[in-house]
Amino acid sequence: MIKNVLVLGAGLVGRPIALDLAKSGEFRVSTADTNADSLDKFATTNIRAIIFDISQKEKLLQLLKGFDLVVNAVPGFMGYETLKTCILAGKNTADIAFYPEDVLELHKLAKEKKVTIISDIGVAPGMSNLLTAWAVSQLTETDSVKIYVGGLPKIRQLPWEYKAVFSPSDVIEEYTRPARIIENWKTVVKKPLTEIELLNFEKVGTLEAFNSDGLRSLLHTVKARYMVEKTLRYPGYAAKIKLLIQNGFLEKEKRNVKGQWISPLAITENLLFEQWKLSEGEADITVMKIVVEGWKQDCKYRYTFDLYDEYDVGTGIHSMARTTGFTAAMALRLLAAQLLNETGVYVPEFLGGEEKFVRFFLDGLAQKGIVYRQKTERIN
Repeated sequence: MIKNVLVLGAGLVGRPIALDLAKSGEFRVSTADTNADSLDKFATTNIRAIIFDISQKEKLLQLLKGFDLVVNAVPGFMGYETLKTCILAGKNTADIAFYPEDVLELHKLAKEKKVTIISDIGVAPGMSNLLTAWAVSQLTETDSVKIYVGGLPKIRQLPWEYKAVFSPSDVIEEYTRPARIIENWKTVVKKPLTEIELLNFEKVGTLEAFNSDGLRSLLHTVKARYMVEKTLRYPGYAAKIKLLIQNGFLEKEKRNVKGQWISPLAITENLLFEQWKLSEGEADITVMKIVVEGWKQDCKYRYTFDLYDEYDVGTGIHSMARTTGFTAAMALRLLAAQLLNETGVYVPEFLGGEEKFVRFFLDGLAQKGIVYRQKTERIN
């Protein structure tokens, strides 16, 4: 029986999810968004486009009644409440909205409503969590986990040498939120954009990596002596963002400018929206490296996972949208196949300890040209 799927959010990530789920004919797909221009892009597809204000909770509860499965791909500021509404509606959901709240606080509610949620299931967080957990499950003690990840324009253009598939507000939040990492088994807080490393990547060259608050649930679910996630950018980028911060361009407090109260942050976001906008047809790349080291018996091992992905010229789908959205689509397929029988909220590392789930994602993504190269080394 064909299942009815609703994708909440039709943006640069939500759209590829809907297209991928509808392509094989295994689902009857609809998508909902407030942006009519985004929905117009589905005009020549078999996907039902619904113009809808997702923030209206009671109306969303009514809309959800007509669907079997849901993908939550709304912007981060409304992601948590939208997921909570999906749970209250009793719908199994693949959740890709990136929000600051702790999704595991919804675990009890999901259990009560007898639904299964796979959350944070993109590229990072998402595959970064899944593959980290898989490597950790092979060890008796984990010494270090290092995750390096970034989405970048393939062609570098000054001054920023950066473009985003996400809104500037979400990106800037990453640069201003304190970065939580693990040192000596304990959570410590570092300033973002700090502890810069220069790393060399095949096909890309040298990139800089700086502290960012990307570990999220891994802080609580994986035990390691040292654990960090760093954002990758072209060299010199962190210094540019620090210059904005140091000179007040990212301040949230409003100022009176000729009778208008507005924050420097709002003006900066408005300006950067156009400067950082990834244009249709503009090539981007996604780069990720995960390095996990630890002991198995008396031997020390290193597990490395590498991802390099590019904009797909044939489909016109950006790399960050592919690597993020197609992972969420695989999570939806996992739910549809009822391979995960337990109810509650699952972050990706809860799946990473079982090889069948790891293979499900790796094999499914490889079929779409998203390939994670794996290497295991004994290092003593």
